[in-house]
Amino acid sequence: MIDSEQERDDDWDAESAPVLHTAADAAALESANEPPLDSALDAFRQAFRRHAAGVAVITSVLPDGTPAGFTATSLASLAAVPPLATFNMAQVSSAWPAMTVGNRVAIHMLGPRSRHLAERMSADRAARFVPGDWVAGADGLPVLSGVTATMLARIIEVHPVRANAVIVVQVEEGALGDDDEALLYHERRYFKPGSAA
Repeated sequence: MIDSEQERDDDWDAESAPVLHTAADAAALESANEPPLDSALDAFRQAFRRHAAGVAVITSVLPDGTPAGFTATSLASLAAVPPLATFNMAQVSSAWPAMTVGNRVAIHMLGPRSRHLAERMSADRAARFVPGDWVAGADGLPVLSGVTATMLARIIEVHPVRANAVIVVQVEEGALGDDDEALLYHERRYFKPGSAA
């Protein structure tokens, strides 16, 4: 996930992080012309930077009625019947107070033409909801314009894991937007398959 507020590593102490590899692993890495990594944290960061992921925006409403949202690369389908999906987020995210069982979220799939929404929703939270880019749907739920697909879902489970959480939602309705190519996030940059977005 690339929510700007989630780029925190408060739980990690790089000095005491476990060593990633044994001597045999180090030799194998060196023979592959890859420099060995110093810690599990380094391995984790480097590996996930190389893992391309689809890009979505999750929006919801805070208890005070304020719209909240963030860019997510952790969205995954969980089941087709009933239609379930999951995403991950940090509990320090400004949208965290909206992640309660029974609350609703809007899941927005993005393409290269809606890349600006991914960038905006991972930037300063005060500038995330620009007039004209969204409308208030049912229950005031922020629904973004210009996306490739939107699914409205209800949160059915929240599983805290350390300072983060896995959110499980059941999709209740959805709509397709204009067709677009896929938008991927890889090596801290947005791409469409085959070239830079």
